[in-house]
Amino acid sequence: MGNTVVIITLSLLVLLSPFLSRVTKVPVVVVEILLGSLAAYFGLLVENDLFKIIAKVGFLYLMFLAGMEVNLKAFGFEKSSLLRRTILYFAMLYGCSFTLYVYFDLSSVYLVAFPIFSLGMLMALVKEYGKDKPWLALALNIGIIGELVSIMALTILSGGLEYGFNREFAFVLGGLFLFLIGFVLFFRGIRILFWWYPTLKTLIMPHEDSKDQDVRFSMALMFIMIAMMLYLKIDVVLGAFLAGMFIATYFKHKTELPEKLSSFGFGFLVPIFFIHVGSTLALDAFSDVKILKLALFIASAIIGIRLLSSLVAYGGYLGLKNTILFSLSDSMPLTFTVAIATLGYGANAITHDEYYAFIVASMGSGIFLMLLIKILYTLFNKK
Repeated sequence: MGNTVVIITLSLLVLLSPFLSRVTKVPVVVVEILLGSLAAYFGLLVENDLFKIIAKVGFLYLMFLAGMEVNLKAFGFEKSSLLRRTILYFAMLYGCSFTLYVYFDLSSVYLVAFPIFSLGMLMALVKEYGKDKPWLALALNIGIIGELVSIMALTILSGGLEYGFNREFAFVLGGLFLFLIGFVLFFRGIRILFWWYPTLKTLIMPHEDSKDQDVRFSMALMFIMIAMMLYLKIDVVLGAFLAGMFIATYFKHKTELPEKLSSFGFGFLVPIFFIHVGSTLALDAFSDVKILKLALFIASAIIGIRLLSSLVAYGGYLGLKNTILFSLSDSMPLTFTVAIATLGYGANAITHDEYYAFIVASMGSGIFLMLLIKILYTLFNKK
């Protein structure tokens, strides 16, 4: 009976979310998170294996779509000045995080959590506003770099907390770097192969494709990469992300494929992930003063270091208004913050209250910033 209620509830929430978003003028992601919280509070969504698996697939599919935003042949910084600004941005971001870590004598979990990136909420912004906006285009590029760095930081933290800094940890870390080197070499090899045999691309994904061969290949590649990550004990997010990058880089002739895959993802799998995120938070946590104070500190640190770093690095490049929107759009690492909190609590590196504070901070700031960006974007573009 439990699975039946969960399936029916999920179906109704996915169906109703866009209607409620249109009526309330609230971003659909925010609506999905809030509906998930309310449904869980009233006992309509119960944590079970089926719900968790579908939500996990939704998250991985979201990361796959994020990877599809990266075309390695076109990715880069056209101006050397922008590259210097980006290096300055990340240097300040991690410098500020290290300062907070030392000054407040925090756990190593905070050192990784403060500067971490996640493209989940950012992809929702891209879906809503389009990536032609200068602040959002830059946020996407910086978010991609930040997520790759964050995946490595998350893998290192996971290995350190699970194994300690010993031989097994070195093995996991070495496996990560060897895989990345191997993947770069694989990319170069595929590039040469397609240069010599260009018809291979259309053989894999024909122009006239009545059997949806392009979708089948994309899904197969994503799950093969995820399986490889599981075998190597590397965060599976990296596999989904790299699979999306591969598709975007080498199959540009399938111009309709990104829209086809995106429609399926944002129409079904991705909303279930955001609903699941909402369902994981007990609403009672919002009434605990101690947890709220710590959550406010965490959220303020995540937003504050990005705002400061953005103003210093990009203030003269984007202008004040776009810089503010840029910094806020990259300040919602909801999914990876939840992942870090889960890792830290499981390894006894943070307390139960700290765990809830991270969840409240990620949820609360995600909802608040999605609304704030919408308000500021409307004000900044009002004529």
